[in-house]
Amino acid sequence: MRAMFSLVGLVIVVAIIMMVAKKQLQAVAPAVVPAASPGAPPATLPERSRAAQQKVLQDVNRALEQGASRAPD
Repeated sequence: MRAMFSLVGLVIVVAIIMMVAKKQLQAVAPAVVPAASPGAPPATLPERSRAAQQKVLQDVNRALEQGASRAPD
């Protein structure tokens, strides 16, 4: 009986951990890189990588500026 309760408890803990991990992975979904204009050739992998890096850099700078403006003087 004790082994059965231990097994059920273990399954419940694993299910909770999986739900938390799923929420965490959804929170850090990859950023969407804007597509190239219709007439332009498709971007290469290095170009898309640089665009994604620039977007992240801009987002971080914007967040830092917002944090600095909210900070008490």
